[in-house]
Amino acid sequence: METAKKHFFIDVSVMLGRSMRHIFRSMDTIITVTIMPIAMMLLFVYVLGGAIQSGTDNYVNYLLPGILLMAIASGISYTAFRLFTDVQRGIFERFHTMPISRSALLWGHVLTSLVSNAISVVVIILVALIMGFRSSAGVLPWLAVAGILALFTLALTWVAAIAGLSAKTVDGASAFSYPLIFLPFISSAFVPTESMPTVVRAFAENQPVTSIVESIRALLSGQPLNHDIWIALAWCLGITLIGYLFAMRAYKKRG
Repeated sequence: METAKKHFFIDVSVMLGRSMRHIFRSMDTIITVTIMPIAMMLLFVYVLGGAIQSGTDNYVNYLLPGILLMAIASGISYTAFRLFTDVQRGIFERFHTMPISRSALLWGHVLTSLVSNAISVVVIILVALIMGFRSSAGVLPWLAVAGILALFTLALTWVAAIAGLSAKTVDGASAFSYPLIFLPFISSAFVPTESMPTVVRAFAENQPVTSIVESIRALLSGQPLNHDIWIALAWCLGITLIGYLFAMRAYKKRG
């Protein structure tokens, strides 16, 4: 049992290295993922920020959590694309003929998504700092923010895995991410939900992005957490579990 576990982690690390090499050889993946959220941040802060009543003097502080979620939603589409490409090229079948753990290839893609999206998040935060973002949060709140973002990334990555393993075309593999990218627009990410019409407000206040954004915003501003943190964790854990189960099911069909 110990040997099996050891070999599993070794196999996963090899698959992670393989996927990361592909990314570093084609840095346009990370560049593309970060450019759009940064452009949106610049647009909202310097063009639209003066007309938006967010209840804060520093709009970039209010805006940043939603921009980070948007970047992650954009980044996971590449996970679906990479999985689809491996399926179409028969990479899965080739690795399955080798003495390696059958799930190592899939986990390699999942961990690659976590690492590559973490890089994008760091770049965006650095740009936000240049734009005037400031936080009074200490080490523990920042670690909590990192944990929430990692869990959100993991949840969406398993959803991406379903698309990458099940899609018939490359467009179909990545198209699922488009609604996710725009979900922050119908939340409290850019404006308070109180300013929205009743029906839109009801949706905005009961979808996962709002609770996640509010939790991150409270952590970064040093405000006390409320029930939003538990709702955010419930959404992330629920999506992760459901996504994992369906992704593994689709993966086994490919095996």
